[in-house]
Amino acid sequence: MVTEVKLGLCNPPEPIYLYVKKGELSGESYLWYNYDINNKMTIPVQQKGLTGYISELKLTTKEFKDKDNIKLDIVVRADEIYVVRTGIETNFAKSFLLAISLVQDFSKPLIIAATAGEENVVFCNLYDAATKTRIYSEWNRDADWLAIIDSVQTRLQISSQNSHIVSGEPILF
Repeated sequence: MVTEVKLGLCNPPEPIYLYVKKGELSGESYLWYNYDINNKMTIPVQQKGLTGYISELKLTTKEFKDKDNIKLDIVVRADEIYVVRTGIETNFAKSFLLAISLVQDFSKPLIIAATAGEENVVFCNLYDAATKTRIYSEWNRDADWLAIIDSVQTRLQISSQNSHIVSGEPILF
């Protein structure tokens, strides 16, 4: 397989970070945003869904107000590499983890959708991108979140290894 490389001006191959938060700017509501660290500015993202291939789940520690906060990073391959970052204790993270734990085939694209709840709550709905069918999971506040992350990450690694091999030969990217 030959990968075509587009020549000319481009953005550097850095991931685009999407943060989950219900907010409003200039009368427009949004559920996730980018953050321009250089200008210390929130940039609302109006789309509610992100379609792509889940490639990794990571736990990241970030300091906020002199406290360590654990974040769930959901790495998505799409037209760019996106990292959806949310607090591990949020309803978004928990609803995502419950749904992603039901996915068996990570070679198919998924849609991660931010859905508004009451007040500042944001939930995650996960869909099969081809069929537009929601991957429905029952709410379980007592779920073992770390075990779910570990299980999904293991399946993602196996899926990644399998997708790089066709007829016994590795695919070069």
